[in-house]
Amino acid sequence: MEKHIYFGNYIDGTWIEKSEEKSSPVFDKFSGEIMTEVTMATDDMVEKSLVASVSGYKILKSWSAGKRSEYLYKLKDALKNREDEAIELLIREAGKPRSYAKAEIQRCLTTIEAAAIESKRLTGEMVPIDFDHGEGRTAYTKRFPIGPVLCITPFNFPLNLVLHKVAPALACGCSVIVKPAPQAPLSALFLASLIEEVGYPAGVANFVNCSIDRAEKMVKDERIKMISFTGSEKVGWHIKSISGTKKIVLELGGNAAVVVDDCNNFESIAKKIAMGAFLYAGQICISTQRIFVHKNIYTPFKDLLIKEINALKVGDPKNEDVSVGPLIDKLHLNRINDWTKEAVDSGAVVLTGGKIVDEKQNIFSPTLLENAKSPLKVVDEEVFGPIAVLDSFASFDDVISMVNDSKFGLQVGVYTDSISHLKKSHAELEVAGVIINDIPGFRIDTMPYGGIKMSGFGREGLKYTIEEMTELRLIIY
Repeated sequence: MEKHIYFGNYIDGTWIEKSEEKSSPVFDKFSGEIMTEVTMATDDMVEKSLVASVSGYKILKSWSAGKRSEYLYKLKDALKNREDEAIELLIREAGKPRSYAKAEIQRCLTTIEAAAIESKRLTGEMVPIDFDHGEGRTAYTKRFPIGPVLCITPFNFPLNLVLHKVAPALACGCSVIVKPAPQAPLSALFLASLIEEVGYPAGVANFVNCSIDRAEKMVKDERIKMISFTGSEKVGWHIKSISGTKKIVLELGGNAAVVVDDCNNFESIAKKIAMGAFLYAGQICISTQRIFVHKNIYTPFKDLLIKEINALKVGDPKNEDVSVGPLIDKLHLNRINDWTKEAVDSGAVVLTGGKIVDEKQNIFSPTLLENAKSPLKVVDEEVFGPIAVLDSFASFDDVISMVNDSKFGLQVGVYTDSISHLKKSHAELEVAGVIINDIPGFRIDTMPYGGIKMSGFGREGLKYTIEEMTELRLIIY
């Protein structure tokens, strides 16, 4: 085992590194080497984590806002001191390109600091009732933590998306149980080591690697008061269906669109869209998947876009200049290949890419398709891989309808010089976020982030997550 690679379960302030269950290997996503074997939790370990989360909640909810903020700043400092270690871990276990891994760690530091700030800004409101039969009375609300939160996290941002759940919980007084993605659990366990290092009490944060059936037991358990899930549409809505009366936040998938209106400056737009579609092999919820370009500029823009896609560096994510690394595993490589073949068999044209570059290292070429029409998986579903589809539109009304013709509604990017089109985008696009003159992949960690339709339920972003993790309590006297 390599130094600082944690492989156990962190429960009630203790590392449990032995189990009757078969361990789960974690691979370097480019070399294929086994990094370590992660200990899988038993039923008894899951039960211990649930008991611990209740006791940890009782401790944390009694802390002052100042103390919760102080500990979060300690957590930020601990991560800052070990950021190089964290970067290497992201590159290896998640296959994240080095420059993108560095960016994730910087975002993690921002996420923790924002949580520390928000912990001291929890507010309620005075409620005006001094009239009619409320005359002479005073009323106000205060936010209280909801209780233990089950956090189920994905592989693609294996540290920052864990922190988007853990940091706001620690900020408002909720304990957590984290169930990391099996493909990339080590970054979450690394966070557990930081939480232990700064001295959080036992039970406040628990990290459990477990099977699906054991995770479902936690989803159904009455001691869990809220579930925060980031992952696939199918799994997310299933969790909601079995969670009972618990509060739940779902951050699910999308087939994010970008609209390029009849405007100038094609080269810079094409470059941004190419990176937005294929960075990290497209394994981002808001990767650009559907590209709609005004018919007046379609042909020259297409040529520029192909040029920019072909200029992207593909290969070993350890290299600083690589933007497109491996897919997370062989299953997804084969899925992407099958979806591409399905599209081509149905009349889609491959403008560039369209093939496996390295089967051993799970690398698929950045692929741009033309004439791909619904119903096709590359159009209708979340690709979560290096495929984008290109189409033209004649009027802005047309493209609004084209973008909205989707079961998803996460974010959309709109490049336009028209104020009226800007207003129309905000008024009529059926998404949770409209990004003007940028790609749909734009995200700042403090902004409200989430989806509508099949893309999700509730919002993340530190202030907004804290609102989800707390309940308003009214007092009248």
